[in-house]
Amino acid sequence: MLDLAGTAVFALTGASLAARLQQTFVTACFFALVTGVGGGTIRDLLLDANVFWLRDPWIAPVILGTALVAWFTPNRWWQGQLIEWADAAGLAAFSVLGTAKALTYGVAPIPAMILGVVTGCAGGIIRDVVAGVPSIMMRPDLYVTAAALSAMLTALLLGLGVTEALTWAIAALAGFALRGAAMIWNIQLPAYSRGSDPG
Repeated sequence: MLDLAGTAVFALTGASLAARLQQTFVTACFFALVTGVGGGTIRDLLLDANVFWLRDPWIAPVILGTALVAWFTPNRWWQGQLIEWADAAGLAAFSVLGTAKALTYGVAPIPAMILGVVTGCAGGIIRDVVAGVPSIMMRPDLYVTAAALSAMLTALLLGLGVTEALTWAIAALAGFALRGAAMIWNIQLPAYSRGSDPG
């Protein structure tokens, strides 16, 4: 259920972007698919695992249904803080699930954390690149950092022997809280500020 909910939220951000850009319904479905399963697909391919959404009978219908909802409702419904908070929850959950899955496949903790971040962020990055809008990777927002926090705590707590349920709850809440704090107080990472050497 957590996986499906996160997929639906990410798919909604993709479909609503296509609607804002006044694209076709086919584009909305494509953006919903890429955003919803892009990160998990890359993770599974790197793990040489079965791609998760090809084996789950519910994920593709959920993505299509989400695209339909976004397409046939006013776009203003999916703008503003509500979708941002939902996206923050999906980001944290997917980062935890991605890290945990990598660890179960015998991946070392640090690469597992990287795969967790990829799971949470890659779909949105692909969507933004295809749409030609500024990518989350090119903004100072605490977005990837929040995913990294969830991934790091997942690997750390599981390595310390904490139960899966407690680990997932702590790690997901921490990433969600960091992303939420960044949205409320406009916390950003510092940008590179050194000037270039004179030529």
